[in-house]
Amino acid sequence: MDNTYFDRARPEVTTYPADIFINQLGYRVNEEKRAVMPFPCDSFSICDKSGNEVYKGEVKHSGYDENSGDDVYTADFSEFSEKGEYIVKCGNKKSLSFTIDDNIYDKALDDTMKAFYYLRCGCELKKEHAGEYTHPVCHDSLATVWSEPDKKYEVSGGWHDAGDYGRYVTAGAVAVAHLLHSFMMFPKAYEGQKLNIPESDNEMPDVLNECKYELLWFLKMQREDGGVWHKCTTKLHAPFIMPECDKAELFLFDVSSMSTADFAAVCALASRVYKPYDESFSDKLYKAAEKSYSWLIENPDFIGFKNPEGNNTGSYGEWNDRDNRYWAAAELYALTGEQKYHEDFIKYAGEINRTDLGYGSVGGIGSLSYMLCDREKNKYFSELIKKDFKEVAERFKEFSDTCGYGVAMHEQQYCWGSNMNVMKNAMTFIIADHLNETDIYGKYAARQLHYLFGLNALGYSYVSGSGEFSVNELHLRPAFADGIDKCMPGFVSGGPNRFPGDPDAKILIEPGTKPMKSFADDMGCYSLNEVTIYWNSPTVFTLAWVKNTKQ
Repeated sequence: MDNTYFDRARPEVTTYPADIFINQLGYRVNEEKRAVMPFPCDSFSICDKSGNEVYKGEVKHSGYDENSGDDVYTADFSEFSEKGEYIVKCGNKKSLSFTIDDNIYDKALDDTMKAFYYLRCGCELKKEHAGEYTHPVCHDSLATVWSEPDKKYEVSGGWHDAGDYGRYVTAGAVAVAHLLHSFMMFPKAYEGQKLNIPESDNEMPDVLNECKYELLWFLKMQREDGGVWHKCTTKLHAPFIMPECDKAELFLFDVSSMSTADFAAVCALASRVYKPYDESFSDKLYKAAEKSYSWLIENPDFIGFKNPEGNNTGSYGEWNDRDNRYWAAAELYALTGEQKYHEDFIKYAGEINRTDLGYGSVGGIGSLSYMLCDREKNKYFSELIKKDFKEVAERFKEFSDTCGYGVAMHEQQYCWGSNMNVMKNAMTFIIADHLNETDIYGKYAARQLHYLFGLNALGYSYVSGSGEFSVNELHLRPAFADGIDKCMPGFVSGGPNRFPGDPDAKILIEPGTKPMKSFADDMGCYSLNEVTIYWNSPTVFTLAWVKNTKQ
């Protein structure tokens, strides 16, 4: 990425227009409800829309919060459960308004899921589906194999990965896996959901319709021998122009063992999910997964990826591929029940992080698929995986309990894409409860949503269009180039980064700023305010859990 792509007038810096921090979407009726005051106070009131006091409570002094630098005072009004719209008041200071109801996250789930549609590549976004955020067909030219310039392939489709127009197999595979697992684990959340996408009138749930658009692109990225090209991008990042204006040559970049393993994994996972809805598509995914797994067997050594000279788009390199192969083996075993895949799964299980759920370390996704499938399990590793998730959840629980804002983050997690860490941690809480058949960590998963939607040291809702004070100047090319002041809804910002990594952020964030406050809602700040599909996907997973549990 670079910061020379557009001339613009920098938007006026805005600050939180209230004094007390809350989840701007609100709180579910029977969940923990907290507000944070970064100033001394003794008591607080909850007032309705007419200004009438409906609840009064004492404030707890939570003490100094290291990652925000605030001396935190907490108002806990969990016992107040009357549905309605309210504000928190403390003397002459107050919060923004919020709602108490069980449906507070329903629109956010639809918005964060619909965001994937706005990132579709290779097709027209029409007014009837995209509203004002339309554009013609983009990136539909043939792609040249970077290392073999005489070879060209048709690989249109899929999702733009992030603020740029690149498409990356490993990142996309993780995003699809998060979404498919959310559908399998929390099916009630998707019942009747209509996102107003082109496929919404068919009999398939829209989450599967949207994932299918990405999966169809994955199938184009598989070579005849089963290897999978790592990415499809232009030579350099596009300027801040609309996608259809990006006419630079497309390239396919060399096969990596990570992309091939992740492809095999997600195709096997999807084959199971789509079978009741589209048997022919399920069969194609099955065959593609087996083909790529055969390639992995024939190529047992790590084949990594780094950008060749002259290319500056996302690299998505990794240090090894053991976790990727672990995930692939888990999915092929879940799909087929064949012992050769089970043996490979066991072989890799002792070598990797078995709980990580991100694009760079996918062992947790493999563990989840293994634990939830109906195949015979290895007792030792099954118990170990349960224990692993519980131990990680306990560690995150301690972070949450010692943070004045309740977020389960340690200092090092405030990095590029810190909100991905927030929502992966929420996933970990949910999975730990699910696998261990406990009800310990749900409160902590909910706290991560509270943080994301405004209960943080800057007061931002980090999801565009969600809440009264939400991010809007996202590092997202069409959000700038479309000339529309209001950003497309449903995009999760990367969030605070204790090491701002771009020129604009280094200007805007003063040295020594505390991690939770190292953020600016500025389009130039790609190290703070970019979007990606795999930051949205754990958010969708967590929101689906919320909606599923209330029904």
